Amino acid sequence: MDLPVLWFAIVGLFFVGYFVLDGFDFGVGMSLPFLGRDDTDRRVLINTIGPVWDLNETWVIVAGACLFAAFPEWYATMFSGFYLALLLILAALIARGVSFEYRHQEKHLAWKRRFDLMIVVGSAVPSFLWGVAFGNVVRGIPMDAGHNYTGTFLDLLNPFALLTGLATLLVFFTHGVVFVALKTEGEIRERAKRLATRAGVLTIVVAAAFLVAMAFVRATPASLVLSVVAALALVLAVLCAAWGKEGRAFALMAVTIAAVVLAMFTAIFPDVMPASNDPANSLNVVNAASGTYTLTVMSWVALIFVPLVLAYQAWTYWVFRKRVSRAHIAQAAH
Repeated sequence: MDLPVLWFAIVGLFFVGYFVLDGFDFGVGMSLPFLGRDDTDRRVLINTIGPVWDLNETWVIVAGACLFAAFPEWYATMFSGFYLALLLILAALIARGVSFEYRHQEKHLAWKRRFDLMIVVGSAVPSFLWGVAFGNVVRGIPMDAGHNYTGTFLDLLNPFALLTGLATLLVFFTHGVVFVALKTEGEIRERAKRLATRAGVLTIVVAAAFLVAMAFVRATPASLVLSVVAALALVLAVLCAAWGKEGRAFALMAVTIAAVVLAMFTAIFPDVMPASNDPANSLNVVNAASGTYTLTVMSWVALIFVPLVLAYQAWTYWVFRKRVSRAHIAQAAH
């Protein structure tokens, strides 16, 4: 396998990890108004992701760093063309992270509600805008011969990209609610199971519309197969949630997200940033990649450190595998 192709696959896998892991973080954050009937409920919800949310978020940092080092032309075009959307994502992630750390610093209910709102918004905005960004990557953007984006911000808000954003928002929401059902006990768990089923039905409808639209916008045999896998996994996940099998539902939601991300990457390959106005202006794995020496060094670094990161993350999830309940919150308060 050529090094540029290898690193295209690695970047894709990092984004798979990010969307699978931070996806349920976003979903838990968005679920606060639906599952958190009082402050104790909301603390339970936040505590389900408290030990892991910042670790999950590092995946996007690593993905961005790999993109910058392995495909500097792709990085430059994406970040200059999508700068406003990415700036909004960054601001939302900062507000969300600050809220996790500061909401418990005061006992006033109004203080906590403000930070809870920031968590909801800080989870919903990235969920939607990441979908918009990747929808535009799949659809293609107007570029000149120098690979500079020639459109406007409003051009990015096209119907396909907005549909992609809505699909990612709903998939992450359902993913997060299933995680709540997996990680909690008592009444919150029962509410989460019911909400996962109801939200799952809407998610299936929107996700089906998105997968069909993507098949018409850009597709390869591999992306079509992966889209079918994603659709089947999503339907099975919702059924498992309805049957109370949260572990299987969560695993199937992870398969759904992974399959969709991989379908997007295989749909555009060998391009990395298709040009919608002139295919000759497209960025691909060859003209967007760094030199052989850079990619070789990066490959050795990845070979050493990626397994260590995966092992550490697996250990973290194992340590914090127990369910959270209102009783745990009461015990902590005393």
